[in-house]
Amino acid sequence: MPTYIMLSSLGPDGAARVVEQPERIYEVKAEVEAMGVTVIAQYATLGAFDFVNIIEAPDEKIMARVAMALASRGTLKTQTLTSIPVDEFVEALKTM
Repeated sequence: MPTYIMLSSLGPDGAARVVEQPERIYEVKAEVEAMGVTVIAQYATLGAFDFVNIIEAPDEKIMARVAMALASRGTLKTQTLTSIPVDEFVEALKTM
């Protein structure tokens, strides 16, 4: 299954919600997984992004649906990256 890296930044309302109710992070994970993806790992980070999530999804359409559903809440912004395992990347380069 394809793996995606979702970077997210909380807006003011999202940050306030997490401070008031930190366990909300787990609830959002469950909501996202109910949309048909698997959250492999989550990290809280310092810097430009507040969270890094490693997600497996059946395809980019499902991943786009998840990203749009989260964005429609207005509490965070996301940036999603497609990832390729290094071994597969190396093999693809060999066929150039």
